[in-house]
Amino acid sequence: MVNASRFWDRHAKGYAKRPVADEASYQHKLELTRERLTPEMDVLELGCGTGSTALVHAPYVRHIIAVDISAKMLEIARQKAKTSGIANVSFEQSSVEDFEAPDGRYDVVMVHSLLHLLEDRENAIAKIHRWLKPGGLLVSSTPCLAGKYQWLRPILPLGRLFGLLPRVEFLSAETLEDELGAAGFSIAHRWRPDSGIAVFHIASKMAASEAIREPARASA
Repeated sequence: MVNASRFWDRHAKGYAKRPVADEASYQHKLELTRERLTPEMDVLELGCGTGSTALVHAPYVRHIIAVDISAKMLEIARQKAKTSGIANVSFEQSSVEDFEAPDGRYDVVMVHSLLHLLEDRENAIAKIHRWLKPGGLLVSSTPCLAGKYQWLRPILPLGRLFGLLPRVEFLSAETLEDELGAAGFSIAHRWRPDSGIAVFHIASKMAASEAIREPARASA
């Protein structure tokens, strides 16, 4: 946790100032998520960064717990919440590995630009599944670099060596979807812009009996 938190602490100010790379795609993902939100929902966001996504969704739910590994990122997030007068978002510093919650605690778990950074992604997905209520939703946007982005493979280790990039898993959308299915999720919606690296998923937590019948990979 220490090395990763230091990396994101160093980059927090620059990250906060950097504009969204594809604003239209980001807004579309917000809209797709917002369509699933209701006022009584309790939401968890892992890897919340400077809090932008949590704060946008806050008016549509009861409460959001927004978690990030970086104290500096959370400082910026808390200030943004204060400036915006948003009181139903709580911020907590933790890694995904260290964060714990009661089983069946949340209606929605959001994980954006994070799963490809984790050393034990399958364990993280299994934990998210436990934390969700029956029928609860995992909403994720994950850079999937395998396939047509093979040319990035030699660049990523160099970026990490010089402290410019974090550890990045060279992940395919198919592998991620297989892992979601194996954990007991059914993919309700999948979207990827034609030129985009990130794949957006909305996946629902299946009951044990449904998981037995459901194929690992689904699409909508």
